[in-house]
Amino acid sequence: MSAFLTYLLNGLAVGCGFALIASGLVAIHRVTRVVNFAQAMFAVVAGLSAASFLDLGLPHGIAELAAVAVAVGAGLLTGLVTIGRRGTSPQSALIITLGIGIFAYAVEVMIWGDQPRSFPGVPGSLTVAGATIARHYLLVVVVTAVVFTGLGLFFGRTYVGKALSACASNPYAARVVGIDVRRMGLLAFALGGGLGGVAGVLVTPLQPISFDSDVSLIVNGFAAAILGALIRPIAALVGGLVLGVAEAMVAGYGNASYQVEVALVLMLSIMIWQAARQPMIQEETA
Repeated sequence: MSAFLTYLLNGLAVGCGFALIASGLVAIHRVTRVVNFAQAMFAVVAGLSAASFLDLGLPHGIAELAAVAVAVGAGLLTGLVTIGRRGTSPQSALIITLGIGIFAYAVEVMIWGDQPRSFPGVPGSLTVAGATIARHYLLVVVVTAVVFTGLGLFFGRTYVGKALSACASNPYAARVVGIDVRRMGLLAFALGGGLGGVAGVLVTPLQPISFDSDVSLIVNGFAAAILGALIRPIAALVGGLVLGVAEAMVAGYGNASYQVEVALVLMLSIMIWQAARQPMIQEETA
């Protein structure tokens, strides 16, 4: 029983990281209709930057915040390249983000090398119902809860958040009332960079990050985001948690090498289910 609880709690923490990456995908797609395949790159850049800042002597907290700021800048730069030119279709923008993600490999190797890097998280552990869990895992869960609560308040209570929601609901109507949809799109990319950066600085102490870690991260993040059809942040949170727990159980009771396969199977199953539901929804609304 204690082993099950350990896998469960660890899976929830890892799932929170997936959910943060998925929320960045959702934030960008809702406003721009672009699937940002460079989303996991923000997490990798933030994790590697945090390790470098700590090596330079910056204290914890400041180093992580600086790393998230780097990820925000990377998100804004990605947005400028992707949607900075007016008339770029979402399909073309998708290809651009894929190219940016591949190009980022070379930049990351030049700056940080090809060896995995990590840094210590919150020290110590707690015993919950006989299960031992590291304090850093609890930090990941708490920060994720705060971030998603903040996102809810941001989109529901602030003018900028409501402007982003308006662009997501009806871009044409948003333009009519004077909202700069392109600027909101760039803001969405910056927000996505920040969310990816938070995921990166939280996950790096749990598992070393290298230039190619974005492959597994984007697969898991995209699988989580697919649960909400890339438009619902809460569904992305649920998808990330389910995926994290499923992978933890597979690693604990089976073989850890099958974790990516779990994400792919879950993603394909959800996509097939959503495709099967679409005709029924159209018939009901007809």
